[in-house]
Amino acid sequence: MDKIVRDNVNKDFHQAKWNEPIIFELHQPGEVGVEVPQPSNEVVEAVGDGVSSLPQNMKRVAKLNLPEIGQARVLRHYVRLSQETLGSDFNVEIGQGTCTMKYIPKINELLIRNPKIMELHPLQDPSTVQGMLEIIHNMDLAMREISGMDRFSFQPSGGTQALFAMASIVRKYFEVKGEADQRNEIITTIFSHPSQAATAVVKGYKIITIPPDENGFPDINKLKEVVSERTAGFVVANPEDTGIYNSKIKEFTKIVHDAGGICYYDQANANGLLGITRAREAGFDMCFFNLHKTFAAPHMCGGPATGALGVTEELKPYLPGPIVEKVGDQYVLNDQLEHSIGKVRSFHGVAQTILRSYAWVRALGADGLKAVAETAVLNNNYLYSKVSKIRGVSVPYIQGQRLEQVRYSWEQLEKETGVTTEDVQRRMTDFGLHYWTSHHPYIVPQPFTLEPTESYSKADLDEYIQALEQISKEAYETPEIVKAAPQNSTIHQLIEADYLDEPSKWCISWRVYQQKMKNKKEVLINNR
Repeated sequence: MDKIVRDNVNKDFHQAKWNEPIIFELHQPGEVGVEVPQPSNEVVEAVGDGVSSLPQNMKRVAKLNLPEIGQARVLRHYVRLSQETLGSDFNVEIGQGTCTMKYIPKINELLIRNPKIMELHPLQDPSTVQGMLEIIHNMDLAMREISGMDRFSFQPSGGTQALFAMASIVRKYFEVKGEADQRNEIITTIFSHPSQAATAVVKGYKIITIPPDENGFPDINKLKEVVSERTAGFVVANPEDTGIYNSKIKEFTKIVHDAGGICYYDQANANGLLGITRAREAGFDMCFFNLHKTFAAPHMCGGPATGALGVTEELKPYLPGPIVEKVGDQYVLNDQLEHSIGKVRSFHGVAQTILRSYAWVRALGADGLKAVAETAVLNNNYLYSKVSKIRGVSVPYIQGQRLEQVRYSWEQLEKETGVTTEDVQRRMTDFGLHYWTSHHPYIVPQPFTLEPTESYSKADLDEYIQALEQISKEAYETPEIVKAAPQNSTIHQLIEADYLDEPSKWCISWRVYQQKMKNKKEVLINNR
């Protein structure tokens, strides 16, 4: 048999790879994707050529800078990019920790692709969108039952924006009371999401952070020390990102209320609480849920998402408007809220996301929602019982009291083998699995955070556990395999670790990339 000879024409394996060219690099001058037909003489005579009648200032002076590329190559390019992605439709996605990756019912995806929802426009007259307004109103009613709050806004486009809205409501509330200058402090906890402090800072508040006690709970004695007449609010997640539920949370909210402050609740992830606990009974004045976490809408790479914001009746006048209300047999948009903080984003929410979550809630019902929480807790505790026994793993703070997730630690593994949690993270991609560490800075040393949700079977969990066991074995026997990972993934290992923290190295557009490459070449030429 003749020997096969490969030359420079041959390309490497036609599967997704980390250095897949971007669409502009695939540009071939003269290649056509869509041939736009020219208007016939009859059409031009009747309505013009479509260009000549445009005002001069609306005409382009230069050709639009788009890549020239055929349809088949466009398809191959984007299919390969899709294969580089790890996600809940592609693998066992329990490694995203606090982000609650779960199965999204595909029938709900069909719902939102219906032209009747896809072609809605936010500026349509309310009389033409009564069906969607009814869904938003009914979702509001469902969220009230789930949380105990009295009114919801679906305007915030995610959890951080909902936290910003709540901090804005706190600020406006005390401005109306004439106490805004006095009450200039927001209290939070070390294991709550960093956005809680960040959004309050944006509103001008000083942040006071409560450390954990010896068991991992927020230290109630520290709260008593810092609460004062300067306290505007207290914001906390429960469970916090450790997965430990603070059953004494009502004592915390009472302390803040007694000092005149407002308590607001980060329930971005309520997957272990549905039908079991509610924000009202815990003493909160406001809360939010991420529909794209707990309520089975996809994250969509950061948007479009929805942070459903609920408040008590006292705080309803402060909500961002408009909100949907039922007047007689009609649904209307009410933007005449007396003390509204104004819009926190355009229009009044992402209709498709609300519809997905509404369909999920209606399909499950009250008993089904409670079963979601119970199954999520069961899955998590099974995972906890196995992962905590893996060599090199520890679980900081009190043992055996976790709800829907756990923040584990590879501290022992790192001390004994030199393998870090980032090394394990890269090695997990070789198994086709995703794995998240923690928010920075790492409070728990060498952390990794797992949340199995209700979506995954025992076989799914066992697959994930076996991968962690294999990596632990490699770390102790052949650590170079883990440290050099990934071995066979579509991604590669960054040599410099500061890319994400160094804006000067970011390339957020093709134009920026071109300019930086040009600058780099000029520097090299000048240094020769």
